[in-house]
Parts: sequence; structure tokens; C-alpha cells
Amino acid sequence: MSTPTQTVPFTTLISVTQLQTLQAQGAPLRVFDCSFDLMNPAKGHAQFVEQHIAGATHADLDHHLATHDDTLRVNGGRHPLPQREVLAAWLQSVGVNHDTQVVVYDRHGMNYCGRLWWMLKWCGHNAVAALDGGLQAWVAAGGATASGEAPVHTSGNFALREPLAQLVDTATLAAHLNDGSQTIVDARAIARYRGEVEPLDPVAGHIPGALNRPFSSNLNAAGFFKSADELRAEFAALLGHANPANVVHHCGSGVSAVPNVLAMEVAGLGRSALYAGSWSEWCNTPGMPCEKS
Repeated sequence: MSTPTQTVPFTTLISVTQLQTLQAQGAPLRVFDCSFDLMNPAKGHAQFVEQHIAGATHADLDHHLATHDDTLRVNGGRHPLPQREVLAAWLQSVGVNHDTQVVVYDRHGMNYCGRLWWMLKWCGHNAVAALDGGLQAWVAAGGATASGEAPVHTSGNFALREPLAQLVDTATLAAHLNDGSQTIVDARAIARYRGEVEPLDPVAGHIPGALNRPFSSNLNAAGFFKSADELRAEFAALLGHANPANVVHHCGSGVSAVPNVLAMEVAGLGRSALYAGSWSEWCNTPGMPCEKS
């Protein structure tokens, strides 16, 4: 008896076994390797060329998932988001269609692939999931890999739809800083949050009132996302009586905050907002308060 085709899209996480099943079924599928290195931006592509999931395309943080063209960006910070139309054009060029199940992964503890997961939601495409465990889990399970450059794909018919993710800008965040209508969650490491060190930005510290949950807190010792129950309990302890629907996530440049967005959704707490400019935009904006603790 043949295996029935997957009809419900994967929208948060997908396991190695589930991805292999989709491949075997010939489902409309595109896989993106989002490997990157903040301290060595060329390394991500080199890692992709060395080894990647067979058939995957490299999505580079600097070249595809951010823009430094002031006429095309929608926010500030170190990794400004490109306009939705720019991203849609690139997705078309690499063969994404309106019915494509997209799978994103990296080899860095889900630090970078969440960016493309969120951006696709922002463009109105819900059928996108992060590969739980990343490339390491795929290789450990004997998944097919390849080396070299990505295969060339025919253009797709991807088109923008209404956003399925909420983007918050600096002015909005600042306007509600003290009125109790938002809860800010900072995904950076504890030492950066406290202002003890700051390797990337000119000012150390955090946005006043922000809570701290390093993005790595979402993974277990084996590198997989914790269970929904575990994540729900941890966010309940972090947020207290705050409404999860009012959470705004940020980090240094709007990248490593996304694992917290994803984790809250896995936990059944809904899709919370992202401040994509994050600390790198906030601390460079005149008049914005900063604190250390």
C-alpha cells in the first residue's frame, strides 16, 4: 500500500523522517541551507559547498535575507530586512511556487534558518518549517547529502500574500515602552543582555524592561527543540502574568530572536511579533534609552 501524500503543510518544525517522506512522495518541496557565520560571512557558503542536503539551495544572510541598499530596506540595524517584493523576486528565481513546502535548516543550532522561516511568513507563505536538529540530525540519520554549488531551478510562481508575521519598528516599540501593552524578550546571551560584553554593537546593555531568554534555551542537549510542554512551562515562568500575544522579540540584528518566535508557536502560544531592527538599531537611534543589569 502506498503512503498517502502529505496534505497539511508543515508550519513550525519538521523532522528528518518527515522530510524524507516528503522527498519520497515527490511533494512540491524546496530546501534551503541557511548556514552563516557572523564573524566570517563567507564561511556559510563555503560550508554549503562542502556539504549540504542533496537538492538544497544556499540562502545567505547577507546576500539574500538582508539588504544594505537604503532604497530597499524596511528597517535599520546590522541585517536590515529587504522589502517583501525583493524577497519574493528571489524566491521566484530559485523555484518557489505558491504551493511549495519550504524547509529551512542550518548547522548552528537553529540560529540562522529561523530568519528565512519568519520572512516567508512575513511574505504570506505559511508552508515553511525548520528542520529539527539541523544538518547534524540529517547526516546522523543517513540523509542524502551533496557538495558543490546548488542545482539551478526553473523560476517559480511565488507571489506575495497578506503578511502572516508581525513586524514592529523602533518608533512603535519606543512609543509603548512604558504603557504595559508589550513585553519585550531579548534573545541575546546573558552577558550581552546585562551589558557585561558587547562584541558587535557600539553600546552595551539592553532595552529597558526587556526580559532575557537566550535563543539556545529552546534546544535540548541533543540539539533538538524541546517539547511543546517544556517550552510552554519555560515561557510561562519567563512571562509571568504577561499576555503572550503582546510579546515582541528581538536580539542583536533580528536573526537569533526568531528561534524564540518559533518556540512560542511550537509551545502553542501563538505567533508573537519581531522587532527586526533589534539592539543594533535601537542603540544607534538617538534618544533611545539603554540600561545595564
